[in-house]
Amino acid sequence: MSKYKVEISGIDTSSIAVLSNEEMNQLFVRMKQGDSEARNLLVEGNLKLVLSILKRFHHRTDNMDDLFQIGCVGLVKAIDNFDLSHEVRFSTYAVPMILGEVRRYLRDNNSIRVSRSLRDTAYKALKYKEQVYNKEGKEPSLEEVAEHFGITLFEVVQALDSLREPVSMFEPIYSDGGDTIYLVDQIEDKHTSSNELSMKVALDEAIGNLEDREQYILDERFVVGKTQMEIAQELQISQAQVSRIEKGAIKQLKKVLK
Repeated sequence: MSKYKVEISGIDTSSIAVLSNEEMNQLFVRMKQGDSEARNLLVEGNLKLVLSILKRFHHRTDNMDDLFQIGCVGLVKAIDNFDLSHEVRFSTYAVPMILGEVRRYLRDNNSIRVSRSLRDTAYKALKYKEQVYNKEGKEPSLEEVAEHFGITLFEVVQALDSLREPVSMFEPIYSDGGDTIYLVDQIEDKHTSSNELSMKVALDEAIGNLEDREQYILDERFVVGKTQMEIAQELQISQAQVSRIEKGAIKQLKKVLK
């Protein structure tokens, strides 16, 4: 966190206070009773949560001020919609919402221009997947999405891929404390088989179907290289919960790739 102890959006990040779980609950009770000052204190007391999430995006933008403000939008939405009766930690609820806001911002401000028709197809596909999930409790397959809109599977995959963020070839993908492996080291050559390519497409789709928190934990564990304890402290949940979520996500990936 030391590199983020700077002025960002006019805030000295090194002096940001951190609220205890008990203080958070008390402030939420006050906020629900109409205390606007309690809401402000909740925002200020959770700014470090926003910063901890932004660490994974620092290589994707030169303007961390903008990204910090977008993260704060997600934080405010999480605060306004959080329900104490659900008996979950606020950070558990807030992390996916903050991540969602940041990802939407990066996607919509992508330097690679995508045709309007392709983007429209992608948004329609996402909306349809959400509608089916809300109705049936599971997402439709890409084949079902293609059939619903009367287009080819390739067009669906191409449209959804157009919303993904571009990644630098020098993006670090693994580090065990020694030599770092970069994406460029893993680029396939002309001898790559179609089976290997299909496997990579399937894996990419499987990861995309994981929940935001599952993706976040896998990224932090196997890309950034954090321990389960470090992630647990960051999300304010137990190490056992992190382990359970991690194992569940890996099990889902294995199931898809069998």
